[in-house]
Amino acid sequence: MTTPSPDADAHPGLDPSHLVLIVVGAHLRAEQGDRPLAYKLRDQVEAWVSKHRDALATPIQPVVCTDIWYLNHGTLHGRPTVSIGGPGVNALSSHFAQSITGQTDDDQQVVIQIDPEFTDLRVSIWGTDHDLTEKGLDLFFKDYLESFLKAVATQVEPEG
Repeated sequence: MTTPSPDADAHPGLDPSHLVLIVVGAHLRAEQGDRPLAYKLRDQVEAWVSKHRDALATPIQPVVCTDIWYLNHGTLHGRPTVSIGGPGVNALSSHFAQSITGQTDDDQQVVIQIDPEFTDLRVSIWGTDHDLTEKGLDLFFKDYLESFLKAVATQVEPEG
């Protein structure tokens, strides 16, 4: 008898190949401050998808989840992901700090870690406090969201 993978039933009703993950920490400060910012980002993505729906070859579905959920479900790791909140409250931001290569917009208070070529569709956004994390998200909206979502919409999924 084969044991199903832990990811087999992890996403009922969701097709992981359509997801854009917005990840916050499973920490009370993250729940209080970063989760509302994640919902703001989700709403922006949904508005963009609605505006461009006729031109999209594949559905895009933004989902907010915690760092623990994301890190424990390997099928999510290849999906476009935006991590919100600093390494002190979001384990994924800590992981991304070590693994995302590319540009960092860093004014010593706000960090947007992103690949400006959008080959790597992982992003980390955080500030040294809540207001600065919100400022980082606003900068992401202004400078990167449109290009990020175009890259998500045109990505080629690896086979196998």
